Amino acid sequence: MTTDKPSDTASAGIHAEPGDQEEVYFEGSPPSRGFIRAMVMWGLIGLILIAGGVYFALQHIGPWWIWLLMVGTGALIQCIPNLLAKSIRYRITNYRIDFERGLLSRNIDTIELWHVEDLHFHQSLLDRILRVGNITIVSRDETMPQLMVRGVPNPRPLFETLKQRVIAVKRQRGVLKVDPG
Repeated sequence: MTTDKPSDTASAGIHAEPGDQEEVYFEGSPPSRGFIRAMVMWGLIGLILIAGGVYFALQHIGPWWIWLLMVGTGALIQCIPNLLAKSIRYRITNYRIDFERGLLSRNIDTIELWHVEDLHFHQSLLDRILRVGNITIVSRDETMPQLMVRGVPNPRPLFETLKQRVIAVKRQRGVLKVDPG
């Protein structure tokens, strides 16, 4: 007699469904407002180049292509903060943090939450106004011992959730913290 139902020993083996599903807390690139300091700095440099190009054009100083080059470079420089923001991507779940970066090529590093040793939260006054912040993750991961998650929107609830989740994952894996001495 054959049955389509797997035996109890087979269903409880390696291919058993995990009891805890991965839940995504944050996924995406930081918003451009998270790079406000870079926007101001590159914006000023761009405006200086544009103003210099216009001034030289009005005064007929140097060849025309220099004026055009200065104005074009000044306009392009102002796009740098947006490119910086779009070149970074975070995926923070209840088990790991993926850090993806690059414009043309991509690099991805992963920190498992049970490797996390410490979390640090920073939010300046300007960041509080813009509702962004930075979370620094210190881990025992050899390839990435420290990761700064920059410009995360609404960062405080994410920070609190990560703190609690790190403790839960360490308990689940039986990781004990031992202080030398």
